[in-house]
Amino acid sequence: MLGMDGYETARRIRQELWGQPIWLIALTDYGQEADRQRTKEAGFDNHLVKPADT
Repeated sequence: MLGMDGYETARRIRQELWGQPIWLIALTDYGQEADRQRTKEAGFDNHLVKPADT
């Protein structure tokens, strides 16, 4: 994404009325508790660590 990371994208989506019901899932290499907290604060509904097991 040009000029915006996933955290900022999630924050902007959550600011919009249409973005409230959307499920946002972070898929990342980072799985520490601090990483999970950061995605939660940004507005993600779930945090998956690569490789994700569906």
